[in-house]
Amino acid sequence: MSSLRERYSLSVTAPAPRRTLKAAISAVGRGLHSGADVTLALKPAETGAGIVFRRTDLGVDIAARFDNVADTRLCTQIAEGEAKIGTVEHLMSALFAAGIDDVLVEVNAPELPVFDGSAAPFLFLIESAGVVEHGGLRERLDILRPVRVEHNGAFAELRPHNEGGAGFDISLSIEFAAAAIGAQAYHFHLSTEGFAGEIAGARTFTQLSEIEALRKAGLARGGSLANAIVVDDAKVMNPEGLRYADEFVRHKLLDVIGDLALAGAPISGRFIGSRTGHALNNQLLRAVFADQANYRLVNGAVEAPLQLTAA
Repeated sequence: MSSLRERYSLSVTAPAPRRTLKAAISAVGRGLHSGADVTLALKPAETGAGIVFRRTDLGVDIAARFDNVADTRLCTQIAEGEAKIGTVEHLMSALFAAGIDDVLVEVNAPELPVFDGSAAPFLFLIESAGVVEHGGLRERLDILRPVRVEHNGAFAELRPHNEGGAGFDISLSIEFAAAAIGAQAYHFHLSTEGFAGEIAGARTFTQLSEIEALRKAGLARGGSLANAIVVDDAKVMNPEGLRYADEFVRHKLLDVIGDLALAGAPISGRFIGSRTGHALNNQLLRAVFADQANYRLVNGAVEAPLQLTAA
């Protein structure tokens, strides 16, 4: 990730041009739930196209938007009719953090490759393809008043900035019965450099006791210690251990970024969540957009840290 940080710096400009990839890039990886090989391609897109997923085996396009989310069990799945694509949140978090507005994501299966269970491989693909400004003005989603959703003691909330605030702030806490996870909290101000160093490498996780039930349900067929952290109460089963002492909350924060990237524009505001997951994250966006008094879409300047300019 160092070359991305070296080649781009964060700043504020007005107006802020939209960005896409310089070149197409592809990779093959295993689907977490199907266990099948999946081919993924990221391609430059026209100004204003937004982020669009294409099922190349079906010839169907699905816009990466919160209102196209069809399922939130274990991952975030978007759909158009019968065409579905799951586990989009890790790629979406990388695209959001790298400031990509327009890209075509081609995939030949109903889920993205899981790679190592984190967003780092997706950020590497973006870095390798390169980022280019290609005209038009990117939008910014300003949060104007607090919006909160809750379920069984868990909650997710978007708030306006305090006076003088800018960009996207995230505060998240989690709590699991497994002693290896326990209670963890993390605060993060979104930036490309910070995401690469603090968040992107955090892997998805599960508890050993849940794996048998998942596989009986036809899920997690491609799951392994190579693409997920597995815990058994106080024990981390992965021989290499954790990448961060608090890797679990960092991955959940990664998921929040990916899920909220489906807003369709960079968010200017503050997120606060406790024990939230894909379902609540999506419900939060639906609640925001349900009332225009909650938000404002702005064309033009984007506050740091989401602005990428060539260094």
